[in-house]
Amino acid sequence: MKKRSNYLQNEIDPDEIFLDSSNLPQFDTHQFEGRIEKSITRRTVFYTGAIFVLIALIFLYRLTALQVAEGSKYKGVSENNRLHHSLIFSERGVVTDRNGGLLAWNTMDASQTDYSLRAYATEPGLSSLLGYVKYPKKDKSGFYYNTEYSGADGIEKYYNSLMTGENGLKITETNALGAPLSESMVRPAKRGENLTLTIDKGLQAEMYKSIRDVSEQSNFHGGAGVLMDIKTGEVLSSVSYPEYDSNVMTDGSDVTAINNFLTNENNPFLDRVTSGQYTPGSIVKPLFAVAALQEGVIAPSKQIESTGSMKVPNPYKPGEFSIFKDWRVNGWTDMRHAIAVSSDIYFYQVGGGFGDQKGLGITNIDKYASMFGLGSSIENSYFSGKKGVIPTPAWKKVNFNGEDWRLGDTYNTSIGQYGFQVTPIQAVRAIATVANSGKLLTPSILKGEIGPTGSTVVNPTFSTLPISSADYYQIAREGMRLAVTDGTLTVLNVPYVSIAAKSGTAELGTQKKYINSWVVGFFPYDHPRYAFAALLERGPAKATVGATAAMKNLFEWMSIYDGDYLK
Repeated sequence: MKKRSNYLQNEIDPDEIFLDSSNLPQFDTHQFEGRIEKSITRRTVFYTGAIFVLIALIFLYRLTALQVAEGSKYKGVSENNRLHHSLIFSERGVVTDRNGGLLAWNTMDASQTDYSLRAYATEPGLSSLLGYVKYPKKDKSGFYYNTEYSGADGIEKYYNSLMTGENGLKITETNALGAPLSESMVRPAKRGENLTLTIDKGLQAEMYKSIRDVSEQSNFHGGAGVLMDIKTGEVLSSVSYPEYDSNVMTDGSDVTAINNFLTNENNPFLDRVTSGQYTPGSIVKPLFAVAALQEGVIAPSKQIESTGSMKVPNPYKPGEFSIFKDWRVNGWTDMRHAIAVSSDIYFYQVGGGFGDQKGLGITNIDKYASMFGLGSSIENSYFSGKKGVIPTPAWKKVNFNGEDWRLGDTYNTSIGQYGFQVTPIQAVRAIATVANSGKLLTPSILKGEIGPTGSTVVNPTFSTLPISSADYYQIAREGMRLAVTDGTLTVLNVPYVSIAAKSGTAELGTQKKYINSWVVGFFPYDHPRYAFAALLERGPAKATVGATAAMKNLFEWMSIYDGDYLK
């Protein structure tokens, strides 16, 4: 019975095996309902375990690499995540004039804390001299790819290496949130050198205004002026008109003003003192007078007659003549009076010869013009600039399709015409050499001149011209003084200082519609100390007011406000 009972209890009813279609359970086959479960195979367990072991090995390998092999590297990276290196921008050197007046200095803007901003004196006449700077620059990510100021023109450019200084470096420690915890100086910034210029700020401004006012009054395109100490070579004033604005160019935000400077047809970016090349006209006559005396071409007392013109036989066409005109009938003139009245006929004959009068000839004209510093740049100087041109036969062949040099070319070169080109700094240097009896000075712009590499020039640099007698310079000086007392420059015959000077009116172009107006000279006459040159560029040929008027205005100002220079 017991066995029977066990059997009955394990018996399966037919309805548990055979189910009709109406009794099917509602299985969701998409969820695997109604499927008969199967046990996981040994193979599946093996592959799954192998994958987990492989992952564990990879993690172990990377952990070892990070902690052991590259641990020091990533430690440094981690340190740098909280130690930030940053630049300490150096202060640019300050620029002052000879009297200590500020010309260029540094300021801090509340919105700009990384480096100082550059500021310039606002008096006119300083921008072309001082130039401007370009600031350090960042990329889009805020990193500085240019870490220094760079001088873009003028003093700022020429002495950039002295004024820049050296940037410093600091480390800032921050927490995980980026807040600073501490700072440490690694290398302090080194301030740039301060510069003291030989320039007198007040004199600079007044010379600029004088040249500007006369230029605008008489419709000249521009002008330049220089005043130089004939003993030391120090330049007290160096102006170029028109000019840009250093503050505007450095700031860079006033696009309209900058575009106006860039499109100005009179080119305010040209420093006319050093890089403007101009036909000199008659201002070269005192130089060629000294040359003629040195070469024994003429005695200073010998007179040559100017009837207003000179007829020269044409060697290529017998019976025909070339006419060379004087600017007026000057009559009989010796050397001193020829300088005073600016006789072209006298210097035609002294330069090229005529009849029984021997001339210097173009070779000697080139030699002495070069000796006085014309036609060559000034080496190792802020005033290096352009070379200029002294016309010669070789120059003519190059520039006029191989044409031969003619006597008329020598005549015109003798009075500073033809292809003659000089700069105002060359002109003042040449006249200073006449005033100081033969010392061709290297002009300087720094007090106790410091070269761009930091070398100091203790004494003025000059070369002595090989002129055999100081009397030759004196004769030229007397002619220039006579020009002021009785000749072409009586407007400069003022009571408060004795001036010696020579003017020049250089005709431009084949139609001679325009002129350059020059005046050069020195003062005081009895004990020369300062030389000057002033130029007004490309004005109408009929202009009656020119460079001499600009210098007269400056002398008037000096007599009232800065008389020490006139003593």
